[in-house]
Amino acid sequence: MTRHSSPDAASEDHSFVAGSSNDPFKGDPNFMTSLARGLEVIQAFTPQRRLMSISQISQKTGIPRAAVRRCLYTLTKLGFVYAQDGKNFELRPRILTLGHPYLASTPLAKATQPVLKHISQMLNESCSIATLDGDDILYIARASSSRIMSIDLDIGSRLPAFATSMGRVLIAHLPPEALNNYLKRVSLVRYTQHTIASVSSLKEELKKVRAQGYAINDQELEIGLRSIAVPLLAADGSVSAALNVGVQAGLVPIAELTERILPVLRDGAQELSLLLS
Repeated sequence: MTRHSSPDAASEDHSFVAGSSNDPFKGDPNFMTSLARGLEVIQAFTPQRRLMSISQISQKTGIPRAAVRRCLYTLTKLGFVYAQDGKNFELRPRILTLGHPYLASTPLAKATQPVLKHISQMLNESCSIATLDGDDILYIARASSSRIMSIDLDIGSRLPAFATSMGRVLIAHLPPEALNNYLKRVSLVRYTQHTIASVSSLKEELKKVRAQGYAINDQELEIGLRSIAVPLLAADGSVSAALNVGVQAGLVPIAELTERILPVLRDGAQELSLLLS
């Protein structure tokens, strides 16, 4: 698949296209190219791009139109996608059966909801936990406040790691070699005028995040949205998940993120980190 090229391309960055010349599995008799392509087609849909045509999916994934058409035909017959107008496809609720059992059964997803709910109620803000999946973050637990946020997020949602507070916490704590590889391949998209758009600036920001122990995102992914995130530490000191609180920029000044919200987040992170021990 192609790298992120627009704000609605918040999906995992794949290094190959199934069946192409650079497919590392080409020639492997046990590798099912048709299955791989079907999964690529499913992952082409995002919260920002819910409706997609065959040509749009083909362009995004690099899979030939004819193969995309066959994948969508099969997925439609199985009840995973449909096209009301016959041209623009969208995922059906049945797609949740593919990932929800995993997300719902992970120790964090099962055990963190009481803590997340408590944090959300204390602050009257939405609170989430995410892990790093490829170059994206994957939401695995969430507690929403009564305030309405413009961005629609839920368990299973994905966002580009570099432009999110949780993503920066997770990237900043990668081993040196993995971090260097990430910085070499990442494609930075300027989602707003506040988005960090150079690798050198991102590298400096990640150093700051690692040193201070938290990350702040001030309207870099979407105007009007701010967030602050802290790492969840395992017993060995490694970081496999991050905890954040998202706020409306018009209601919560940026200074309030560190003065009021950060202490609550750190207390919650300390409690949640026990689950990783």
